[in-house]
This record gives sequence, structure tokens and C-alpha cells, in this order.
Amino acid sequence: MFTQLMNFLRELFQKNFSTLLIMALLVLVPLVGSSSLVLVLSRHQALLQHLTALQMGLYFAVVGLTMAVALTNSTFVVIVTGYFLGWAGLPGMVLSYALAAALGYELARRLDQDKLRGFLHHFPKADAVLAELQDQSWQLILLTRLSPVLPFALMTFVLAIVGVPRGRFLAASVLGMLPRSLFFYWLGTKASDVLALLRDPNEGTASKLVLLALVAASMLGLYVVFSRALQRVLRRPTM
Repeated sequence: MFTQLMNFLRELFQKNFSTLLIMALLVLVPLVGSSSLVLVLSRHQALLQHLTALQMGLYFAVVGLTMAVALTNSTFVVIVTGYFLGWAGLPGMVLSYALAAALGYELARRLDQDKLRGFLHHFPKADAVLAELQDQSWQLILLTRLSPVLPFALMTFVLAIVGVPRGRFLAASVLGMLPRSLFFYWLGTKASDVLALLRDPNEGTASKLVLLALVAASMLGLYVVFSRALQRVLRRPTM
């Protein structure tokens, strides 16, 4: 069993190195990008004050693009938007999420070109589990979006390359992001110092409890979804 696992992992890295490298970058780049933008924002806060309707539209288009390509962390964008634009900016923020999800989905499909799915076809059990997860894609997407610790761009990439249907992906992504986004947006509207909040968005007992509840609900739900998919596959008669 151990030898089979090692052979699987070796072949996975050899044949999907570029895909795995992109996934690693989607974790690291938002951290660097958001840190850089905190520095810029500390010196140029006036850029986001008193925006016109046209400027707000441009802002939401830009942040949708930066979230899609992992240049900014989605939590960072929500807090900044809540602080500078208030509740009037919430509809634009939701549209930015939808734009980021749509662009990220298309980029992922073009970059991977079904290489990972093609690779998993050589491993019937893994491919069968993936097919089961596709059947539960609504729950899968909602739960991955609910967690504030799962990177937005990385989850978009993963869900796209495993073959989640586009329409379902977009709808469930926006719905799944709403609970955590509304919380961070509210924090942004109430903040007296946006830079301090960006450096430590988890400050305060209430914030920690809400984040813990979101993470726990997401992880528990994902565990149930994956366990059910695996059990269905294992119960199937072997040919």
C-alpha cells in the first residue's frame, strides 16, 4: 500500500508539476501582494476617499481582477472596501467576487487543460471519488467558500480543474462567500484604523469566535462530504 502511494505521488508530481506549482503560487502570492498594498495604502489612503460612481466601478473591476489572479487576498479587499465605501459599496463587492470567480475559473481551465483529470483517469478509485464530489459540488463549493482560511484564488483553481460545472460554481461561490464577507465587511465599516485591522483582522474575542465557528463549520462539512464520497466508492462492487 505504501509503495503504491509513493508511486502515485511520484507520478502526480512528474506529470502535473506545472499545475502544482501554480497552486503553490496561489497560496504565496496573495500574502506578498496584500502586504505590499498595505504599505501603499498607508501612504496613499486619499486614493480611495470620495470616489465618484465611475471611479467606484473601476475600483471594483480592478479588485475583481486582482483577486482572480491572486494578487490580493479577498479578506483584505473586503475590509478595505467596507472601510472606505461603507455599505453602499457592498453590491459592488459582491459583483467583484462574481467577476473574480468567473475569471479565475476560466484561467484555471486554460492553464491546466484537463491534465490533472486525465492523470486521475489512470487511478479508478481516485477518479471515482472525484466524480462523487462533482455530484455534491453545491455543498463542496459552499463549504470551501465559507472558510476564511482557504485562499480564494487557490480554491477557485482547484474547483475549476476538478470539473465543477461553471454555472453552479459561480452561484455557489458567491453564496458561500457571503457569511464571512459580510462579517469582514462589517468590521471594515466599524474600523477606526483600517491599517491596524488589516494587520490583525482577528483582533477581539468576538472576531475570534466568529472566525473559529466559520472554520469549524467549513472543515466539518468538508469532512462529511469527502467521507460520504469515499464510502460510496468503496461500497461499489469491484469488477
